[in-house]
Formats: sequence, C-alpha cells, structure tokens
Amino acid sequence: QVQLVESGGGLVQAGGSLRLSCAASGRTFRTYSMGWFRQAPGKEREFVATFRWSTGGTYYADSVKGRFTISRDNAKNTVYLQMNSLKPEDTAVYYCAVRNVYRVYDFIDEAEAGSWGQGTQVTVSS
Repeated sequence: QVQLVESGGGLVQAGGSLRLSCAASGRTFRTYSMGWFRQAPGKEREFVATFRWSTGGTYYADSVKGRFTISRDNAKNTVYLQMNSLKPEDTAVYYCAVRNVYRVYDFIDEAEAGSWGQGTQVTVSS
C-alpha cells in the first residue's frame, strides 16, 4: 500500500559522506516504522537503521553506530539516512522499507517489511 522512492546513492571515497532519501506515498497512515537495509555483493541483506514514525525513536546496527543518522521530514513524508565516515565495507545496495504493522520491538527483521524501495547503490572506494 506504500510506495517508496529512494535517491542519493553514488560513488564516494573512504571518509566521505552521502545522504540517502526515501520518499513515501500512498497509505502512509499505516506506516509505523521505516528502516534502511543494505545488501553487499555476495552477502545477505542486513539491517542498518530503523525509525518509528510516531515517536521518532531510532535504532542502529552496531556497524554504523556513530556514523549514520536516520531522520524524517513529516511535511515531505520522507526519511533520510545521513552517512558519514564511510568505509569500503559500507559498499552495498541500500534499500528503504516500511513495516505496516505495529510491534513493540524495533523494525530490524526484513521479513516484517510490507513495502520496499528499488534500492540505491552506494560505492565507497579506498
């Protein structure tokens, strides 16, 4: 029911920054949580960061704590992922996802996603 459009990926040198955007449209009233996941070549998709739309609560994977920040813009129905101090290991396709059911625990399991964006490529060179 929710459509997601991602943007902001690209090529950056190690230590650089990028900001990813995910614009949501459609039945956003059932968007309880939004999250970012990533999939590196040859690896499974993994959790990066999550955001509770109603409370603003956030949670991050250990690998990105202190470097990545997830935020929202209510007026634009958009969630962002600010990525600083990028490392080559951050190279992956980054996906935005929505959990459209309520859960007490944070949205870290990709199996709980109701909608996905198409993904945006982030490449970090050495």
